[in-house]
Amino acid sequence: MAWMPRIAAALLILLVAVAGAVVVWWQRVMPATEGRLEVVGLAGEVSIERDAAGIPTVRGASRDAVLFGLGFVHAQDRLWQIDNHRRIGAGRLAEAFGPAAVDNDKFLRALGVRRAAAAQWAQMQGDARAAVLAYTAGINAFIAGHLRARPPEFVILGLQPEPWTPEDTLAWGIMMAWDLGANWTNELLRMRLAKTLPVARINELLPPYPGEKPLAVRDYAALYRELKLSPDLGKQALLDAPESGIEGVGSNNWVVAGTHTVSGKPLLANDPHLKLTAPALWYFARLEAPGFKVAGATMPGFPFVVLGQNERIAWGATNTNPDVQDVYLEQIKADDASRYRTPDGWAAFQSFDETIRVKGQADVKLTVRATRHGPVISDSGAAVVAGLTGAASGPAYALALRWTALDADAGGIEAGLAVNRAASVAEFIAAVERHVAPMQNMVVADVDGHIGFIAAGRVPLRRADNDLRGVAPAPGWDRRYDWAGFLDAGKTPREIDPPRGWIATANHRITSVDYPHYLTSEWALPYRQQRIEAMLGAQPKHDKESLRRIQADVLSLAARRLLPHLRKAAPTHALGAAAMQKLSAFEGEMRAGEAAPLIFAAWAREMTRAVFADEMGGDEAYLRQVGRSDFRAGLEGVLERNDVWWCDDKATPALETCGQLASRSLDRALGELQQRLGADIARWQWGTLHQARSEHRPFSKVPQLAPWFELRAATGGDNYTVNVARYHLKGDEPYLNEHAASLRAIYDLGDAAKSGVMHSSGQSGLVLAPQYRDLAAPWAALHDLSLWGKGERKLILQGRSAAK
Repeated sequence: MAWMPRIAAALLILLVAVAGAVVVWWQRVMPATEGRLEVVGLAGEVSIERDAAGIPTVRGASRDAVLFGLGFVHAQDRLWQIDNHRRIGAGRLAEAFGPAAVDNDKFLRALGVRRAAAAQWAQMQGDARAAVLAYTAGINAFIAGHLRARPPEFVILGLQPEPWTPEDTLAWGIMMAWDLGANWTNELLRMRLAKTLPVARINELLPPYPGEKPLAVRDYAALYRELKLSPDLGKQALLDAPESGIEGVGSNNWVVAGTHTVSGKPLLANDPHLKLTAPALWYFARLEAPGFKVAGATMPGFPFVVLGQNERIAWGATNTNPDVQDVYLEQIKADDASRYRTPDGWAAFQSFDETIRVKGQADVKLTVRATRHGPVISDSGAAVVAGLTGAASGPAYALALRWTALDADAGGIEAGLAVNRAASVAEFIAAVERHVAPMQNMVVADVDGHIGFIAAGRVPLRRADNDLRGVAPAPGWDRRYDWAGFLDAGKTPREIDPPRGWIATANHRITSVDYPHYLTSEWALPYRQQRIEAMLGAQPKHDKESLRRIQADVLSLAARRLLPHLRKAAPTHALGAAAMQKLSAFEGEMRAGEAAPLIFAAWAREMTRAVFADEMGGDEAYLRQVGRSDFRAGLEGVLERNDVWWCDDKATPALETCGQLASRSLDRALGELQQRLGADIARWQWGTLHQARSEHRPFSKVPQLAPWFELRAATGGDNYTVNVARYHLKGDEPYLNEHAASLRAIYDLGDAAKSGVMHSSGQSGLVLAPQYRDLAAPWAALHDLSLWGKGERKLILQGRSAAK
């Protein structure tokens, strides 16, 4: 056995060598943060000073030099993230992730994101074009000259970073608009439900804004029966499309005039509710050049501060949720599938041949089409050959999408750059009037004491005889459903220096009953807005801490509304009495450390399923809709009307009542929670199952890697609290909080040193770096960082010619 020590020694040497190689590799992966680097594409010098949290202050002799530096630090700290953004915008995920991503790529190619981005870049001129080019050059200077070792995602997946292009920036802008607006999903849901439900019942499932009546539209269920539409039309598009239109993907913002603050100067608060990711979508930076000083939340891929503060103003945004997407039924010519019906006769589809490269498999060839309305989204996958109506080889209809974000004259870059330089509320409003998509409720304050609000974005005008109003897919051959132009940018909703002394928005209806223009019929329920207004009115003067308390609030007015129905339940489960005792003192505070919020949430989940699942069907497309919406407004209506039609389970011969369903749902909820957490209710906590999960793309889907790459923290709140913590009702972890305040900020217009910000992960996208996760715990605790801090480590970028 004398050989055993030699083998052990050899293994030890091997392990030491591997460990040493990993250490050397990681040292090379970590970005240079001190010293001097020569870079191609930069005129002069740029200094990058990072503070303890990794927030850079980028200084240069010109704005474009600073934007070069911003691109450089984005690439240093978030290279995998921006490479993933590039792949999403180009529909090239399958190259990296294999066959599982093919359907997603098909949809993105059919949607034509990259084609639209190329058209937008071709139209961009002047200052905006120079800014995008400078930013792009900064990213590519790092990739080409200073990437010493690939970050771990590239190594694990066997990928090489590719150069960034201006079209990548514009494509990512389109994808952010996609994330924040998706009326198309509700249109297709209505079309599918119309196969089995009358319009009146659909309006009960998807009711109008509180206090309003459903839009007066034609009987689209009868229309679709007349057209003999298949219920599978659009199903594949829903399955293949990237997530969009998620309730809770909105935001809160409010601005308080100096007349209502302790300091006498305005305060502005903002918390955008977006998908939680690791790393976060946001990256803090401070940008300084002569005549240009701005700080706040940048987004890797964009050459400006998206939300933040400069020397004169601060601003924040929430989603308006406008109806800027219309789906059209395009009738295909029976004897010539290359043509479709228009008001002027038959016209040829535009066709585009696409090749999707697939890791480990052969390329996938795809032909996608467009009509006069826009891309044919039903070309995204199997639906185009699966027999939408009639024979599989000859579908009778296709679905095309008209969407403002695909327009070639998008103004997002121009608006963002102008906002960074704006010096007053008036200049800010003028700057954002050129913004197209996504439409945003923007609040602003300036150092002179003015406050303001504008809903900025392009709004389509629909004809008076359009009797579908964009709520359901319309016949594309009927001219009355075509858009009739766009609302003048100066006529979108706005308000400046209101007498009440504050402005707040929370994705609620922002227009008064006398506003003459149609924006949407699908506003978010007003619970957050009502709570914000109540807390703003609860004290005469506000300071930073009182605004922070509003951001931290976890009282769910929506939970309060359903509690009377839950308290009437008569559970038969062994834990029923203990559960009812917990609920007796529960008033809707969704605190992480308590059991009652968990019991309520589990009951509401089961109750929603019991009421609606049989009428909605059980296929994947419907289940995905349940993930997009919790149908809370529909459930409230059913219970308050005691609507037995909905409460009755159509699959059983008995006639179930709403009271019976409430009791059975509580029994099922308690059974589920007992299985997850045990039989001692005293040990149950909402935060145990309601963890904020910052998803890593793609390694959260790999069980062995997920614990390393994703971030989790126990959280309170729910879909309707000011401190939003949205859960999805489905999957193995139905209570995970995956859409929340991705960023929190409070800006002080009297003393910028008091302005504070925080996002949900850390500045670095490098998993072993301390700054990958160091902000997650402070974010969960609602702490903040100084927006205008100072750097501790200084890196100088020195320009040199490419020929040197």
